[in-house]
Amino acid sequence: MEVHEIVGCSEAISQVLVKVSQVAATDATALILGETGTGKELIARAIHLLSRRNHRPLVKVDCTVLPDQLIESELFGHEKGAFTGASSTHKGWFELGDGGTIFLDEIGELPIHLQPKLLRALEGGEFER
Repeated sequence: MEVHEIVGCSEAISQVLVKVSQVAATDATALILGETGTGKELIARAIHLLSRRNHRPLVKVDCTVLPDQLIESELFGHEKGAFTGASSTHKGWFELGDGGTIFLDEIGELPIHLQPKLLRALEGGEFER
């Protein structure tokens, strides 16, 4: 299998690429683990490009830069008038990535109170603006 952005021919890289192709063939949610700088985004992009979703968006979200007070709005969107300053309806990352792939980088940095909503969105595909 050829993935243009991933370079290497070691046994470890070969095993990772086999797993990439296995995951890409499904609609399963994947958890990509690794330290900062190890290529998690490259793996997510490879999964997206090899999947049936490759004609839809790949949405990349760096969870470390989302301000606490705006995390829910950024992920799930909001309706006009939902809070002070919400002057228009805003589509969140999940809605923008519908039918495609969403890569939540550093997901472990999100606040604990958001985890049930995130789990509902990931497992059931359900969320509310």
